[in-house]
This record gives sequence, C-alpha cells and structure tokens, in this order.
Amino acid sequence: MITVKSVVTPSTPAEAFEALQQNRFATLLGGGAFLRMGSKNITSLIDLSRCGLNQIIEHAHHWEIGATVTLGELEQHQELNRHYDGLPAAAVREIVGVQLRNLVTVGASVYARYGFSDLITGLLALPVTVRLHQAGEMPLETFLEKGAGGRDLLEAIIIEKGSCRSGFASLRKTAGDYALLNAAAAITNGKLRISVGARPRRAALALEAMEFLEATTAVLQSSQASHLRWTVGDMEKAAEKAAAQLTFGTNSRGSSQYRQHLCQVLVARVLQTCQQGGDPS
Repeated sequence: MITVKSVVTPSTPAEAFEALQQNRFATLLGGGAFLRMGSKNITSLIDLSRCGLNQIIEHAHHWEIGATVTLGELEQHQELNRHYDGLPAAAVREIVGVQLRNLVTVGASVYARYGFSDLITGLLALPVTVRLHQAGEMPLETFLEKGAGGRDLLEAIIIEKGSCRSGFASLRKTAGDYALLNAAAAITNGKLRISVGARPRRAALALEAMEFLEATTAVLQSSQASHLRWTVGDMEKAAEKAAAQLTFGTNSRGSSQYRQHLCQVLVARVLQTCQQGGDPS
C-alpha cells in the first residue's frame, strides 16, 4: 500500500527541481511503475506529468527524448527507430510486457542507473548525452560512472544524429525476466560503440574491442579495400577482448564465468548484425 501526505504538481522542470531541493524526503513521480510494486509512505510526491518532458523531438543535429517519455512510446516511435536502425525499440521490446512499458519512463530508468537495464545498454551504444537540470549535459558513460553528484532532475536524453547501423541482443531464462546479459553495438557517423550490460553490473563500453576494430578499419582503409567489412575472425577477436576487459558477477541467474562466455557470443552476434544493418522495425 502506498500512502502520500502531499502532492506537488509543478509546471516546469525548474519548479520540480526546487520542490525536490526543499524536501529531502520528496519522491519524483514519472510513470510510477516501481512505486506500485511495493509499499511506501511518501511525505511529498512531485508529479512531473505537467512539466512538458513527455515529447520526442527531432532537431537539426540531434533527437531529444523527454524524461517522462515511456518505454512504449520510445518503442513505437517509427521515425526515431528508423534513424537509429531500430536500436531504441530493440533495447526495450523484451522488457516484461506492453502494460509495464507503457508506464515506465525513460528518465527514471536512466537516472536510476539500473544494472539490469536493457535500455541503458542500447543507449550507451549510441552517441548519447543526458541533460540534468543542475549538472547540465554530460555523456551517458560519464553519468553512469559518476551519477548526478547530488539530487538532480534528469530532463532529457539527447542522441546525436547521423547514419547508423546497429545490433542488440540479450539472453533471458524466461520471457519477461531480467536479462542474464545484454549487448549492443552501433556505428553512428562512422564511429563504433559496443556496450555490455546486466553483468549484473551497470552497462559499460567494451573499449578494447572498439579500439581493435577501429584499428582494423584503419588498416582496411589504408589498403584501399573496395569495401570496409570486418571478417568473422575480426569480430570474434573483438568479442574475446570485450569478455576479457569487462568484469562480471554472479547472482541467481548465472555465474561470472558463464556471463563472460556469454559476452563473447552476444558481442560477436551484435557486431555481425551491426555490420549487416540492424532491425529497422
């Protein structure tokens, strides 16, 4: 059962941020999905529904995804998904079910920096910055590592525009369960990014694998190859480097050794999908 003593309904992010600072026990309400799953006494609830953060907006050089956009809206936005080769939809479509995806918000998922998040892994493979009300803009990987540096309000996710090919893969024991491991890769404006999450730690970039394939691309370019395509061996070697660089933990879903082995499989798979062109649906 949830009990709420008072509700604040700000009309701007600035008002919401001020209300958050005034009461250290205040709780932000986006979709409220996880609040509904437990029992909590809330002294002050800050409802973000009137703050204008529920839009996906295309700009000249980037896409802006408001913090209260739901995972369902992200999944169903055809133009956004077409631009990024289906990666936003692929990164959320296996999360529980339609009902939950229509409640859970992008901002809450990212701000919480959940280790199990499919969404964060997908976003991390793209050139993404987060915009916080107080801390301003920072790369997603910086935010994942350091957090907001205090009580802050995430206003939007910003994705740089550019030609994109992508791939996403995850493994679950059952449909609707948390991922045992997930991985994503994307080439945006010629720049490759590979991310691995649910390790069960937070998603992280496989930097050594990225550097290896970038060096391979440079060799191909210097030899004036007619097409710049990695070989299966190149991608498998990159996957090995990803598994060796990243750390993995053990929980009820799998051991660290199994996750390390699975990392090689999933990274090789998303690289192949990325090279061929991902899922535009």
